[in-house]
Amino acid sequence: MAPTVEDAEALADLHLDVWEDAYADLMPASVFAERRARRAQRVASWRSIIAAGSSANLLAWSSQGRLMGFSSTGPGRDSPEDALPPLELMALYVRAEVYGTGLGYALCEAAMGSSPAYLWVLDGNARATRFYERQGFVLDGATKPDDVGLEKRMVRRA
Repeated sequence: MAPTVEDAEALADLHLDVWEDAYADLMPASVFAERRARRAQRVASWRSIIAAGSSANLLAWSSQGRLMGFSSTGPGRDSPEDALPPLELMALYVRAEVYGTGLGYALCEAAMGSSPAYLWVLDGNARATRFYERQGFVLDGATKPDDVGLEKRMVRRA
């Protein structure tokens, strides 16, 4: 389901939670505390993103109305010289409690189908790397530093 501006708070809270789920062993706790301290800015940012339609976002809600995961896709932001597919998976996160249930796969499928695409995964995030490999992505050797660590690019071609 596509988000509305009214979903921004739930989306910001989910994004904070899933970062802690996914990266607890890869980042110091201070990173999570700093992100939580800027919650209001994150809510405002999600409101702007949703209102602008700058990316295609999908939300997955539980039957009890709790936000359980989201995906974001859009036009690739990397250099055209890299000859990458035009679609970038910018984010795909689900709560740890639904790991292995197929929700991540369902979001990935709804967001991209089998389209060629690329994404960036945090170095050391073996769970995510294995998940994306099962979806046909392969590491292409490109890396880039990020504020929270080194990211590695994965690409899925036609």
